[in-house]
Amino acid sequence: MTDVPEGYRYTETHEWVKVEGGRAKVGLTKHAVEELTDIVYVELPEVGLEVKKGDALGVVESVKASEEFYAPVSGKVVAVNEAVVDEPESMNRDPYEAWLVEIEMSDPSELDSLLSPSEYASRTG
Repeated sequence: MTDVPEGYRYTETHEWVKVEGGRAKVGLTKHAVEELTDIVYVELPEVGLEVKKGDALGVVESVKASEEFYAPVSGKVVAVNEAVVDEPESMNRDPYEAWLVEIEMSDPSELDSLLSPSEYASRTG
């Protein structure tokens, strides 16, 4: 697995976004997971929560740190990944499969301000 896969957009705060129709799946990048080390706890928002780009969505805790993660786009949380809550260590194995939330985007043009894979790779390189 590449560290920065194609087909995603990225934030400065190390979230990834995969767009499927009008929805954005959101997770943490491999870089973020490696910085946190062993993830042991995940707190996700309630389904139905309206968020603005940049709002805190939840918390990811590891053995060494606790970090908030943020909404890369505005919209409504339409799904949360309960499997990650039940098995947070799944994020350590494959951060690009272990998504956290799905947001129904209210302004898809916000995606334009996110980083491309090459832009993100150059910042985390």
